[in-house]
Amino acid sequence: MINQKKFTVRDLAEIGVLAALVFVASYFLKIGPIPTPAGPTQFKMGNAVCLLGALLFGKLKGGLASGIGSAMFDLTNPAFVASAPTTFINFFLMSFVCGWVSKIGGNDGTKTKQNIIAAICGAGTYLVLHLGKSFITLLLEGSEVHAALVACGTKFITSGINAVFAVVVSVILAPVCKKALDRAYRGR
Repeated sequence: MINQKKFTVRDLAEIGVLAALVFVASYFLKIGPIPTPAGPTQFKMGNAVCLLGALLFGKLKGGLASGIGSAMFDLTNPAFVASAPTTFINFFLMSFVCGWVSKIGGNDGTKTKQNIIAAICGAGTYLVLHLGKSFITLLLEGSEVHAALVACGTKFITSGINAVFAVVVSVILAPVCKKALDRAYRGR
């Protein structure tokens, strides 16, 4: 018999609250949308919350919350509604990779060097997926390869700045939030 861990009510509550935080941070704490030749983009705090959730809650809970919260955000904006399914996948994978890398060696969210590496891996995963989707979309719409690469250059700049911001914020907040969560779970 295979031993499978089931989601508890607490797990579901954590995923739900974290997904709501991702949505709120994406919806209210943003600059944009910024039009680019490769489609609209924006600077948003939601990416930092996605990485933070993965550092604190791990790959699966962080990934699900990030994917759900980000896809819900896309569903509220006509410019992004068509990309909600790929948004779910991209943000799930960003947080999944971050959470997976962060837990290597038993990190509990407080090891700064491990958190930095994990957040960079997660943000890098998202960048590759996000820009890859934009590039492929442009090619399918009839753009030449060179033109698609140039168009994605602007999106790379804004997405790259967003990724750096998300890494810095999540790494700074992770140990502080970890201590608060530990106190809350102990009932203090």
